[in-house]
Amino acid sequence: MTERMVENRVRKLQELEAQQKALEAEADAIRSELKAELEELQVEELKTKNFIIRWKEIISSRLDSKALKAELPEIFQRYSRQTSCRRFTVA
Repeated sequence: MTERMVENRVRKLQELEAQQKALEAEADAIRSELKAELEELQVEELKTKNFIIRWKEIISSRLDSKALKAELPEIFQRYSRQTSCRRFTVA
């Protein structure tokens, strides 16, 4: 791929990412409207002809790794594991 081709691909990528952000903002606005409707009706679930909309509180338990590392570093080290991934960036 030539440098010009790379430049064009990066520009196209930036355009698509901008469109994606705009669409995600629009989707978030619609989600907020639906959540507000559920709150107004004081329900966690709303059924329509084609959809079931739910907005429920989910409670979960998670390990506080920062606190564990601070209080019991040897236990943290013993049970922690490293992972790797590759990050793609354009600057």
